[in-house]
Amino acid sequence: MNRHNDPNPFDEEEVNPFSNGAAAPGSRSRIPPLASEPLGFGQKHDATVDIPLDTMNDPKKKEKELAAWEADLKRREKDIKRREDAVSKAGVPTDDKNWPPLFPIIHHDIAKEIPVHAQRLQYLAFASWLGIVLCLVFNVIAVTVCWIRGGGVKIFFLAIIYALLGCPLSYVLWYRPLYRAMRTDSALKFSWFFLFYLVHIGFCIFAAIAPPIVFHGKSLTGILAAIDVFGDHVVVGIFYLVGFALFCLESLLSFWVLQKVYMYFRGNK
Repeated sequence: MNRHNDPNPFDEEEVNPFSNGAAAPGSRSRIPPLASEPLGFGQKHDATVDIPLDTMNDPKKKEKELAAWEADLKRREKDIKRREDAVSKAGVPTDDKNWPPLFPIIHHDIAKEIPVHAQRLQYLAFASWLGIVLCLVFNVIAVTVCWIRGGGVKIFFLAIIYALLGCPLSYVLWYRPLYRAMRTDSALKFSWFFLFYLVHIGFCIFAAIAPPIVFHGKSLTGILAAIDVFGDHVVVGIFYLVGFALFCLESLLSFWVLQKVYMYFRGNK
């Protein structure tokens, strides 16, 4: 076979890069022809992404969003109301004010919230709290009588201060912690009750004696104050003796309550 006319595969062909894209006849171009239209930004071959810039300014869409938001709020309100009704029907206690009945200022419902085996003790503690309220109110009455009979206005204002501070503080510091301790069986609440109930007992004993120290002697209806005023005004002395008896009864009742609550607390540990 004649191989003289075969092209040499190792020969290099001259390619003119500045030609019009047409190779000489019989030559094979190794460089592919360039595209007639370059690809780049702004050309018809580019991929485009439409970004709606006026979406947030569309009033109809805003109205739809507001309507959806309002519907969601209404749905949540209905859900909360449904849960509250379920809690109420289940008998879960709520701290709404219900005592005293004529003018509710505190929440108090022993029959529904305190365990049956602890209700008697809670009623006893409640009687102790009512007892100190009675003692302080009667103390104001007796001191007022003494003030009218010439005892001085200072003892009257002190008696008012004892009543205004003693009644709410006794409820907040020891009766309400005991109430919640009975309801939840909380050791911390029991400890809080024991601490301030001892202070309460100390005050009752001090008031029953009424020594002329720290407090003005005649501002408390204790035995020493009763002896002091009895010689001048018998009526005032009788009021003070009644006040002394009330503080003594409150001290004895408080000791009994403290013992019962401590036994109850030890029995639940």
